[in-house]
Amino acid sequence: MKISLFQICGGLVILLLFVNLTVRAQNKNIRLIAHRGGVVDSSYTENGLPALKKAKEYKYAMIETDMRVTKDGVLIANHDATFERYYGLKQKVTEMNWADVEKLSSKIDGNTPLKLESVFEFCSKNQMNVMLDNKIEGLNIALFNQLLALLDRYNLRENALMIGTDESTEFFTGKIKLSCTRKQLEENITRKNYKPSDYFLFERPAKMTKDDVDWANNNGIITVAAINKYHYKNSENMYKEANDDCIKMASFGVKYFQIDSEFADFLK
Repeated sequence: MKISLFQICGGLVILLLFVNLTVRAQNKNIRLIAHRGGVVDSSYTENGLPALKKAKEYKYAMIETDMRVTKDGVLIANHDATFERYYGLKQKVTEMNWADVEKLSSKIDGNTPLKLESVFEFCSKNQMNVMLDNKIEGLNIALFNQLLALLDRYNLRENALMIGTDESTEFFTGKIKLSCTRKQLEENITRKNYKPSDYFLFERPAKMTKDDVDWANNNGIITVAAINKYHYKNSENMYKEANDDCIKMASFGVKYFQIDSEFADFLK
């Protein structure tokens, strides 16, 4: 039976429509996690209230925020160890009391640093979950119990994710979902009290395969792909590579993306 050029073209059109609808269906199930505390660009300070409000406006599902502690034991949201980049102050977070920190003003948008509790309150009011990047050195059990109490106060702990530290991993295991590589997850499965709900697979696309995603899904483990500018800092075509990675991860079945806001349109 001969197949006409018209039939071939028609078949290709149907195939392309199917692929397009499949990708759109996948994207409807995708949940974006706002990297560094909201929609952050040259107009908005990382971990600031204006950035959080933009993330709400753009319907992000979750806020990823960086956790540090002041000299007098106040948990705050700040990525860097110092306040220099946004607030022009070279002092470390751990060298300043909260009373002095809250007087700082960002040179970009006038934002003042936020207590971590303020971020939690914002997320709770706006039906957003939280991902924490723990940047606190050592094992401060009293402080970490304070953190868990705050998460409970705002009903955020059940769905919260944490990028942990080696020192705090044992303490937080079973108390909050902790980030792991596949290798770490395979080791954790052998633990006596292992539960898949205690962990999530967290990797950049360059290190995550479809087999990893399928393995995590089959074992009831959440998968989160990290699409961050830092990963493309040596790239000649950062936006194309990030776009390609978004498409690849979505095609693998990844639902959660911790993403810098300038890449978010690749998944909308």
